[in-house]
Amino acid sequence: MVTVMATPWKLMRVLCYSRATLSQRVPVRGTPSDLMHVRSRPVFSNFAANTPTSSTVELHGKVYRRDDYTNVTERILSNVGRNLHNQRHHPLWLIKERIKNHFYKQYLGRFGTPLFSVYDHFSPVVTVEQNFDSLLIPQNHPSRKKEDNYYLNCTHMLRAHTSAHQWDLMHSGLDAFLVVGDVYRRDTIDRSHYPIFHQMEAVQLFSNHELFRNIKDGESFQLFEEGHRTAHKQETHTMEAAKLVEFSLKQVLTKLISHLFGDELEVRWVDSYFPFTHPSFEMEIKYQGEWIEILGCGVMEQQLVNSAGVQDKIGWAFGLGLERLAMILYNIPDIRLFWSEDDRFLKQFYIPHIDQKIKFQPLSKYPPLINDIAFWLPSENYSENDFFELVRNIGGDLVEKIDLIDKFTHPKTKKVSHCYRITYRHFERTLSQEEVHNVHQAIQKSAVKELGVEGRF
Repeated sequence: MVTVMATPWKLMRVLCYSRATLSQRVPVRGTPSDLMHVRSRPVFSNFAANTPTSSTVELHGKVYRRDDYTNVTERILSNVGRNLHNQRHHPLWLIKERIKNHFYKQYLGRFGTPLFSVYDHFSPVVTVEQNFDSLLIPQNHPSRKKEDNYYLNCTHMLRAHTSAHQWDLMHSGLDAFLVVGDVYRRDTIDRSHYPIFHQMEAVQLFSNHELFRNIKDGESFQLFEEGHRTAHKQETHTMEAAKLVEFSLKQVLTKLISHLFGDELEVRWVDSYFPFTHPSFEMEIKYQGEWIEILGCGVMEQQLVNSAGVQDKIGWAFGLGLERLAMILYNIPDIRLFWSEDDRFLKQFYIPHIDQKIKFQPLSKYPPLINDIAFWLPSENYSENDFFELVRNIGGDLVEKIDLIDKFTHPKTKKVSHCYRITYRHFERTLSQEEVHNVHQAIQKSAVKELGVEGRF
């Protein structure tokens, strides 16, 4: 059984989308200016200091001036542009292509062309407004914190979700689209969490005619009213419209998951909360005897839709994590493997047809090396995610997981001590004691210097 990370939308909930006329819907894969050309091999151990050597950050030919918000590291920047979801025969590419082809075949427009446009080459650099404000995320929402995001500066960041592109695409006149891309979050360190992962976002909007055309006496129904917000609908939506949009959303997702996992899969819906949808749901599947959350979804907040210039339509949206699906479908035990260039991993996904079943063969498991680190916390401004990020920046993919194994408060001084257990394990080779000792010492020194902790080494 694979334990997998919370979906991107759930992370938002826990910490917390001039219109053009389109005569015909055609599949789109992004413009040439959106293409990323940077590709670099993942860094497995990096002793570079976090202190910036320049007053600017350069990415994809653009320069961003550093300020008090800048916290993106060179290690993260070195992986921007890898675009694992666009590398043929990569497991994330397989998942993306299976979902994309399902939508292309299942949903057709008036002229027999795919209803849903697909964008999978957008730059991951977005404005703070795109990532948060356009999605109605309040200024004081915890998901905006520096401790949880990678900021280039106070106005630009690496997107935390593909939802950051919803508003722009709706504003351009699109009524049905998929967005796929790499997203960035500072987070804990274990086998199911990585600071870069890949998400797919989907949106569909409906006019009055489109939503009610197959309903008996549908011409008598309306999308909007001046009503009251309840647990089942927004104040601007009629109950009939809200329920039909919800039905469409759940039907689309049930068909998608059946396509990926098979028809016998049990599905259930759990009420949830997201700032940009209401009502909101999490979809869970029963897999190997356990209920597992797969994605977040809901009826789009009409205020968001209206702000994009689409006051005459109502719609739904969902967001899912590609790693989550791939780890379950292929039984991949460690999220770091997606970044591996080991042929023993990658060649298992070279298959003649994207829907062919794959029985993943685990790589040889190399022995772990475990070291503990304990320190007194500073009196203020300590963030556990800052410590995790420091460890990632120094240890890279040598670090398998970090567990907080002890908390202690001194009875007299009231100072708080944390003890973390760091598990080092490479998925391609055996680590030496000396190599891990050097990395661990560098972590100890940097924690004292950069986080202001008092070592108990």
